Amino acid sequence: MSDIDNDTDAPEISAEIPTVHDCIAGESCGQTVVFPTREQYVDLVKKLADDGYSMIIDLCGVDYLEYMDRPLPDDIVAERFEVVVNLLDITHRRRIRLRVQVPEAEPTIPTLFDVHPGAEAYERETYDMFGVVFTEHPDMTRILMPEDWVGHPLRKDYAVGKIPVQFKGAHS
Repeated sequence: MSDIDNDTDAPEISAEIPTVHDCIAGESCGQTVVFPTREQYVDLVKKLADDGYSMIIDLCGVDYLEYMDRPLPDDIVAERFEVVVNLLDITHRRRIRLRVQVPEAEPTIPTLFDVHPGAEAYERETYDMFGVVFTEHPDMTRILMPEDWVGHPLRKDYAVGKIPVQFKGAHS
């Protein structure tokens, strides 16, 4: 039995179709996993912050170019990209994971900066590596790659080994 099942302060999960604040939910390795749409994403994070999930501990992108048939809840349509967010409730010692599907044709998602300012660097890294744009982000610029770098190196279709890595200040 998971911590969520015993914790009366946990977000309510219905018995029929598991949901958290009207978003489809499930469980993986004893952790609640919620699948909000891009439209539900920021509102869900605000509600979870009100529930005590006051710290963002990770936000990353995933490119599922070659794994589009991955297991997802029935009502969730698999998209090429996912943004994965892990939130922590320090008071109740709980974690919750959000998995948001982001389509290749429109790789955008709202920023969490207004709710969790600590998301700023995570979102820039996800943009830099995967090309997912966080709308309304205060500084949507590259964070790891040079500003003139073309492409997003962690995309599965990014050409490997054709462009030499250049380090700032290195002499050849």
